[in-house]
Amino acid sequence: MLDELKDCLWKNFAASIDMLSNAIEFCSDEQWNSNKKFFYISYHCAVFLDYYLTIPPYKFSSPLPYTLTEAENIPPDAVDDVVPDKHYSKKDLIDYIQYSREKLRKLIKGLTEENINSKWLVNSNDLNLDLASSSSMELSILGILFYNLRHTQHHAAQLNLLLRQSIDSAPDYVSAAIDDL
Repeated sequence: MLDELKDCLWKNFAASIDMLSNAIEFCSDEQWNSNKKFFYISYHCAVFLDYYLTIPPYKFSSPLPYTLTEAENIPPDAVDDVVPDKHYSKKDLIDYIQYSREKLRKLIKGLTEENINSKWLVNSNDLNLDLASSSSMELSILGILFYNLRHTQHHAAQLNLLLRQSIDSAPDYVSAAIDDL
């Protein structure tokens, strides 16, 4: 049963990540540089994809640096208080997302009956990344994987909507990862 769960989780989560990458790749360079909302959503999703895959989460460090910004200083169109230190290139974001995709693969491959229910826990004292919704978060490893999958899919859908609104086109739906776990 665990092998079936791992395979199903991989096929669906990796497909979400592929949809995110496809949306960013589909975005023209002109739109990437001018549509700040598209950039901020892409960056936010990439950072949190990696963060939610980090066990324990207090060891998280993004290769694309950000600054935690006070609410009154958050730029227009930014998603939250995690503000990128610069406008990273599409390649930077896609490479970061692919890094997280491989991190996901290793995490899922390493799931066992013993560790799948262990806790992914964030305390406000441990944070180097703020959680807007609460000062703490506790889920099982399986729970954070599903949470992360839904978060990634949500933002990939937002990016596709922005593409449709601006150029009336978007990449195709990805039903499952094409590669195996």
